[in-house]
Amino acid sequence: MEDQSTVIVARPTPFEFDPSATAVVVVDMQNDFGSRGGMFDRAGIDIAEVQAIVPNIREVLGAARASGVLVVYLKMAFQPDLADSGYPSSPTWLKHAPFKVGSEVTSPAGEPSRTLIRDTWSTDIVPDLTPQPDDLVVYKSRFSGFFGTELHEILQQRGVQRLIVVGATTSVCVDSTVRDAMFRDYHCLVVSDATAEPIAADAPRSNHEASLLTFELLFAHVATTADVVAALSATAALPA
Repeated sequence: MEDQSTVIVARPTPFEFDPSATAVVVVDMQNDFGSRGGMFDRAGIDIAEVQAIVPNIREVLGAARASGVLVVYLKMAFQPDLADSGYPSSPTWLKHAPFKVGSEVTSPAGEPSRTLIRDTWSTDIVPDLTPQPDDLVVYKSRFSGFFGTELHEILQQRGVQRLIVVGATTSVCVDSTVRDAMFRDYHCLVVSDATAEPIAADAPRSNHEASLLTFELLFAHVATTADVVAALSATAALPA
């Protein structure tokens, strides 16, 4: 790929991509993690950092759709009977149980919902990032988007080889998904300011920064929203 419009400025090296073989993967930008009244918010976890990346993700998605890049949303959620959570003794269930997963709650608009359960307000994508008709949505029941899901098959059927990853949280579901992608020979780029961790911005150290360093060293390329959008927009402007 010699055309500069197909190169994103990134660390540790430029990231080359073909729009027809690339997908943007949006990790877990759902109400339970990023909206007032969601699971994190009810648990007293500061969701400001997750909310702050919404405009950057929206920019990346707009540029991706305009350039013909596939958009895939991942949503962390369990079946209503919790059968895929490993209830009552798996590590996955035990980590989620303190958040009262499966409990009945009410959305800010007054509609009934259930914590981290499929097809409820709790696991809907946050309003400003609502999937579009041509986007794909994949449910997952573990931190990685590849474990026990159809994600790999979807990407293979469409000839996707490279992934641009945004979403939350950086050190858990983003990290797990990127590692599994790399193990399956996908080339990944993580958008540094379109991923986030629910940790105070003034903390002396953060899992977000540590994860970005690990990505850059071993698992992925790292770039900013501005550089990703610039490259995608330049690609979209090319003659058909």
